[in-house]
Amino acid sequence: MSQAIGNTALAYARVWHHVDASDRILGKLAQRIAYVLMGKHKPIYDKGIDCGDYVVVTNARNIQVSGRKEEQLVYRKHSMYAGGLKEEKFKDLMETKPHETIVHAVSGMLPKNKLRNRRLARLKVFGGSNMGIYRNNILKRWEDGTLSDDYILKLDPKNRAPKPAQS
Repeated sequence: MSQAIGNTALAYARVWHHVDASDRILGKLAQRIAYVLMGKHKPIYDKGIDCGDYVVVTNARNIQVSGRKEEQLVYRKHSMYAGGLKEEKFKDLMETKPHETIVHAVSGMLPKNKLRNRRLARLKVFGGSNMGIYRNNILKRWEDGTLSDDYILKLDPKNRAPKPAQS
């Protein structure tokens, strides 16, 4: 028999997804990112195995929230010392560190277990549209799940779009 039985290395291969967060709702976007980070979109999903993919989020500065959360939402953290409570409003956090709002929302939607930090490490968030070196790793479009144009050209350079005729 030449066929592999069970889960193969190809089944566990990680894919890089790109998400443009412009004008998307924070909670709905965070839920979908958590779903991909956990690997629930794959047929081999197992809650005890880390089989999720990488997610790169751009334009975090343009994310939206529903209702009056922009004025009411407050992020709190404590240093565990007396008087060590730090509070920061959503609006202020979006001006200084917009990527932290998405990371915080996704972190809250992941299961609270030993795999959480590993899954969050595969999330890369950028405030603007420049994603740096991660641009070369992107394979999937977030909107429709198809392969990116750059990756198709790497596979077969003959698939180039025809150039418009010059007059």
